[in-house]
Amino acid sequence: MAELSFPLPDLGEGLIEATILEWLVAEGDQVERNQPLVEVETTKSAVELPSPQTGTVVRVHGGAGDVIKVGDPLIVFGVPDDTAGIVGTVPQEQAPKRRVRLNAVLDDD
Repeated sequence: MAELSFPLPDLGEGLIEATILEWLVAEGDQVERNQPLVEVETTKSAVELPSPQTGTVVRVHGGAGDVIKVGDPLIVFGVPDDTAGIVGTVPQEQAPKRRVRLNAVLDDD
């Protein structure tokens, strides 16, 4: 089983940290993608962060009242070795192909 760390994401508007209000999962829990993981509060609002990953919660970083900086580890998932990758990225072979369309203007002179 591989371990994938999920850092506190950028919550927008120049915010650099968030306070953990409540963990909605515990170590050992099986979680699904988009399942709420934790409720955090910034100077702007309180939000629930969804899981970016299906897997088992191996470790949570911090408890209620702790301040976590953007980019610091928030949670670690255990995932099967054959599905391991970097959380939040798409493997290159699955990434959508970029298409460029060129429109030419022709003169009828």
